[in-house]
Amino acid sequence: MPSSVRPVKIPHGVLEEVYKEARKAFPLECCGWLVGTQGGREARSVRPCVNAAPQGAVGVVQGRSAETYYQFTPDDTIALDKSLDTSTPAIAIYHSHPNGRAYFSRTDREVARGPWGEGPAYPVQQLVVGISESQVHEAALFAWSEEAKDFVEIARYNGANI
Repeated sequence: MPSSVRPVKIPHGVLEEVYKEARKAFPLECCGWLVGTQGGREARSVRPCVNAAPQGAVGVVQGRSAETYYQFTPDDTIALDKSLDTSTPAIAIYHSHPNGRAYFSRTDREVARGPWGEGPAYPVQQLVVGISESQVHEAALFAWSEEAKDFVEIARYNGANI
C-alpha cells in the first residue's frame, strides 16, 4: 500500500449493515455509500441506493445487467455529489460482487474514474463485498493512489454468515 493512502475506519456495525444490504440485493449487486463527518475518517452510517443498472447496459458495461454491474439512479448520484459539501459527506462508495470475491475489477476502475480518466470521479474510497448464496465471504477497501495512478487495495475485512 502506498504510504499516502490511509483507509477510512469502518466500525463493525457499519460493515455488518453493508453486508445486510448485499444479502438483500443478492443475486444482484447492491450499491450505496458510507456516510462520515466533514474532515472525519470514520464511517458513521450506511446510505443504501437502488441499483439502477439496466439490462444490457451500454458503454463500459455493454451487455451487463444488475447481476454484474451497479449504477446509481440520477437522484442518488445528485445526492452523493451534494453530500460532499455537507457535514455528513460520502466517504466510501460500496457495492457487492455476487460471485463471492471482493476485488476492484477493470470495469469498477473505469467507472470510478473521472470522465477524462485522470483520477477518481469522487474523493471517496471504494468498498467491495464478495457475497454468494450462502454467505458474505470477504470485503476489501480500495482508494486512489497518486503514486500508482490507480486504485489500490488498502484494507481487507472478514466475511460473515449473513
